[in-house]
Amino acid sequence: MALIDDFNAFIYDSKEKALTISKTLSGLFSLCAVVLVIYELGFPLSPAEEIWVIKGFSLIFGYFAFNYFLNLFYTFERVSFLKSSWFEGMIMLFIITSGIYDFYTNLHLFEQIFIRIGVEHSEQIYRVFMTLMILYFVGFNFVKASTLLNNLTLKPAITFILSFVLLIAIGTGLLMLPQMTTIEGGADFMSAFFTSVSASCVTGLIVQDTATYFTLKGLLVIMFLMQLGGIGMVSFATFFATFMKNGVGLKQQLIIQDYLASESLFSAKGLLRQVIGITLTIEVIATVFIFFSWGAHVEFDSFSQRLFYSAFHGISAFCNAGFSLFSNGLYEEGIRNSYLLHIVIGFTIIVGGLGFSAVQDLFSPKALQERLHRPWKDWKISTKVAVHTSLLLIFVGMALFFLTEHNGVMKNMGTFESIVSAFFQSVTTRTAGFNTVDFSQLAVPTLIFMVFLMFIGASSGSTGGGIKTSTFLLIANAAIATIRGKKNVELGKRSISTDLLGKAYSVFVFACTFNLIMIFVLSITDPNLSIIHLVFEQVSAFATVGLSAGITAKLSLAGKIVIISSMFIGRIGTLTLALALSTRVSSNSFKYPSAHIMIG
Repeated sequence: MALIDDFNAFIYDSKEKALTISKTLSGLFSLCAVVLVIYELGFPLSPAEEIWVIKGFSLIFGYFAFNYFLNLFYTFERVSFLKSSWFEGMIMLFIITSGIYDFYTNLHLFEQIFIRIGVEHSEQIYRVFMTLMILYFVGFNFVKASTLLNNLTLKPAITFILSFVLLIAIGTGLLMLPQMTTIEGGADFMSAFFTSVSASCVTGLIVQDTATYFTLKGLLVIMFLMQLGGIGMVSFATFFATFMKNGVGLKQQLIIQDYLASESLFSAKGLLRQVIGITLTIEVIATVFIFFSWGAHVEFDSFSQRLFYSAFHGISAFCNAGFSLFSNGLYEEGIRNSYLLHIVIGFTIIVGGLGFSAVQDLFSPKALQERLHRPWKDWKISTKVAVHTSLLLIFVGMALFFLTEHNGVMKNMGTFESIVSAFFQSVTTRTAGFNTVDFSQLAVPTLIFMVFLMFIGASSGSTGGGIKTSTFLLIANAAIATIRGKKNVELGKRSISTDLLGKAYSVFVFACTFNLIMIFVLSITDPNLSIIHLVFEQVSAFATVGLSAGITAKLSLAGKIVIISSMFIGRIGTLTLALALSTRVSSNSFKYPSAHIMIG
């Protein structure tokens, strides 16, 4: 008994120091792991260098296994620890088994398993497996580090902005690596930076042809940036943090509440898991439908290429990113006539543009089950606003596009083809950035009403940009109420508070002012380009749409910087930026006498 007491006392006395050292070493090994992954993926390696990389991975795996058992050793409730970390424990068991096998046989267990079952390219698959495992441990440590947000004194808005800055910086660095592009030496800084901003801000504007400029590794980086940029890097970190023992802190919940446009902190925490789950489910469903929707004229080299193209476009569509693996977008020969594909991608864009809160209200298993048992249960008012306003704008956009372009870019199309094309262009104009017609040939009236649709954009809390459908609807209702002499602004038998109206007006004024300033600057930096095309490009960048009249690559360096700034400001939101930079008033306990100013 005395021996056990002495042992427990030793554990208690040394626990804090040992775990502090463990956390420090975990950070250092995670950094080494990142360097190794970048070295392996980004540079051409000789066979000898590949062996040293694998040895480095094995050393890192060994430390993480040691660290896991160290935490188990210093945990008094070991059964609970094993239950809560069962997945990590299974990985550690596999690592130890593989290490023992490698030591005695000088062969890699995972590679040998694939050889025995007849899988080709087992060595490459083994390297991919090692890389994914390393990224898992690095990501796990990143998630644990994200819980330190609660110790920071930064505003949630600033933290949200910095997460995008970090994501863009990571993307730029990765895209500049030699193995990411088809050109020797890798991408130049501006090309990599522009692409990273465009992918992270789910815009889709490009200065290099995505289909031919980037390798498979580069395309995977772009897909990774689109996914994290669409949902938000902090959202992903917070999602995985909900599975950890310490859970999600107040600062993280505040960030998620703002980002998802949730009504309360409690609903924000519960909404996040559903949002991630629904997002991945919809993207998988979209991938499957796109896989079977490619036209007969679209040829792929293999099943895996077809699957990758389907997944890439599925993620790009749901995240409203607008990136395509075809040089001419969906206007590519053979793709432009795949109208079933256009419909599938169009509906995927619509779902992604409705907003995470609306998607949860419409498609979550709980909501569907409740609606099945209680058909009279209505949608939330925010969901109604997102759905009804989106449908109105889609049909208005369809009608206008059909009227202005039936003798233009659609003059050689039949009735069905024209309707599908008008539908797709109306959908993609507000949020996504895909194109099934040649936008450089559009008439000026078409470009003007498209600028209007892009400026409105998608719904609140979605992957799309613009001032948002709710902002547009509130301002329109407020104008109508003022004209009719009503004191209160009403929406769906509900009164709209002055705070909400104030936010709507602020977003509108900030957006108008910012775009006017950027258009003015573009007219100075790129006077050789048409002003209507510059206006179209600027609003497309600000609304993170990604449509272009074909002038993006022709912009000057200063013009590209303007577009980069617009994409970033448009993604994080003008109101978020204003809240991040502003300081709160010291007191609201006084009021000056009312003043009368002439209006109109």
